Amino acid sequence: MGGATARDVKNRIRSVESTMHITKAMQLVASSKLKKAKERMEHSRAFFTALYDTLSELERANGDDTSIFVRARDVKKACFVVVAGDRGLAGGYNSNVFRMVQETAGNTPYCVVPIGKKALEYYRKIGVEVVSEDFSVVSAVGLPQCSKLGKLLADGYRKKEYDAVYLVYTDFVSMLLQQPDQKKLLPLAVDESKEQKKTFILYEPSATGVFNQIIPEYLSGMAYGAICESYASELAARRTAMDSATKNASDMIDALSLQYNRARQSAITQEITEIVAGSEGTA
Repeated sequence: MGGATARDVKNRIRSVESTMHITKAMQLVASSKLKKAKERMEHSRAFFTALYDTLSELERANGDDTSIFVRARDVKKACFVVVAGDRGLAGGYNSNVFRMVQETAGNTPYCVVPIGKKALEYYRKIGVEVVSEDFSVVSAVGLPQCSKLGKLLADGYRKKEYDAVYLVYTDFVSMLLQQPDQKKLLPLAVDESKEQKKTFILYEPSATGVFNQIIPEYLSGMAYGAICESYASELAARRTAMDSATKNASDMIDALSLQYNRARQSAITQEITEIVAGSEGTA
C-alpha cells in the first residue's frame, strides 16, 4: 500500500513538473514580446493626444454643435468596441473587460464590435449582437484594419444604428497593474477645461465639413491606441500569472517531494517490519 502511494505521488510530481515547464516557457515568451509592445504603446500615445487636440480646435472653430458627431441624442442602443485577448491564461484580464462593458451598459441595449478571439467567443455565447467579426484576432489588427473600423463606427452612428459608441479596453498602468477602462467616443465631448489660445483659421469647405471627415480617423486612432495599450496589458498580465503559476508549481513540488519521501520511508519501514516478523516466526 505504501509503495503504491509513493508511486502515485511520484507520478504527480512529474505531472506538476511538466506543467511548470509550460508556465515558465509562457512567462518567458510574454516577457520577450512585452518590450516591443510597450514601445509601440508609448509611440501611439503622442499621436492620439495630438489628434484629440486637433478635433477640439476644429469644434471650437465651428462654434456650435451642428456636427452629427457632437449632438447628443437619446441613447436607445449603444455600440461597444471591446478589446480583449486572443488567448486566456492571463489572470482576470478578459473577464475584467467583459464586466466593465456590462457595468457601463447597465440596462441599455447594446451591440459589440469584438476585438480578440475571447471577446468574439464570449459575446457569441451570451447572444449579444456582433456588428462585425473582421477584427477577431488582436495580433492581426493594425492601422489599416483600425481605419476600416473607424469608418464602420462613423457610418453606423450617422445612420442611427446606435446612439453612442464606447471603447472598452485595458489601460497599462505598470508592469504589475493593468486596469480596465472605458471611453465614450461618440457623441464627441470636447474638453472645455483646457485653456486654448484664440486662433483664426479658415476651414474649407467649413469647420463642420472638415470635422466630419476627420472623425473616422479619430475613431480609428483611438481604437489603435486602445489595442496597443491592451496588448501590452495582456502580455504583462500573462507574465504575472505565469510567474505566479510557476512559483505555485515549485511550492507544490516541494510539498509533494516531502510527501513522497515520507511515503517511501513508511513503505521501507513496513517491509523491514514484515521481514523481522517473518524471521521471528521461523525461529
